[in-house]
Amino acid sequence: MTCRRLVLPVLCLLLAVLGTAGQAQAVGYRYWSFWDRNSTADTADTADTADTWVYATQGPSTARPSDGDVQGFRFSVSEDSKDSAKPRGGADFATICAKTPAREGSKRVGLVLDFGTAADAPSGSTPPRPRTACARVDDDATTADALATVAKPLRYDTNALLCAIAGYPTTGCGEPVTGDRPKTSASPGKEAESKPGDGNDNGDGGPSVGLLAGIAAVAALGAAAVWQARRRRD
Repeated sequence: MTCRRLVLPVLCLLLAVLGTAGQAQAVGYRYWSFWDRNSTADTADTADTADTWVYATQGPSTARPSDGDVQGFRFSVSEDSKDSAKPRGGADFATICAKTPAREGSKRVGLVLDFGTAADAPSGSTPPRPRTACARVDDDATTADALATVAKPLRYDTNALLCAIAGYPTTGCGEPVTGDRPKTSASPGKEAESKPGDGNDNGDGGPSVGLLAGIAAVAALGAAAVWQARRRRD
């Protein structure tokens, strides 16, 4: 009886570990993120690194960039702004707008459009190559206005969320994506790869290393409880 009282709780704990395994994977969202280029990034002695991009604090429909600003859009899957992937590629204003001279009564905005990777793409879609564009717009124009001049067609949902740039993707808008996929890197030009044995996945779709370790620990606890119960009984 003592053995049974000890084993049952252990089995319940084991079932609890297994039952929560499917909840360990975080859910991300597939969407276009919006970024501001740090103005110091265009100085001669500042390298073009991931740190030059800052997640925008306003949406493109309300942000009003100044002449000479650079802004970026990146399509990816991420949980939130903290792990969202930054636009890749060169992004200095002088290069992007080299062929667009200044004009009185208007402003020029450099735009970096990164359509993401195949891992981020909706099923059956192939992302276009990243590109840049220089938009010349009125002085009071928003980023959305600038985007509309160089990357049509744009698609928005009923809540004014930007769903597609230059027609990509053709469907979907901020939909949740299960976590059993490679995590997109936040660094320009570098994408994270899923590696067997890294503690997150075993590489073949089976239980993660962490889960197996938890099961082993619970099993060891159960064995110890049975052995101790039998020893006391004997």
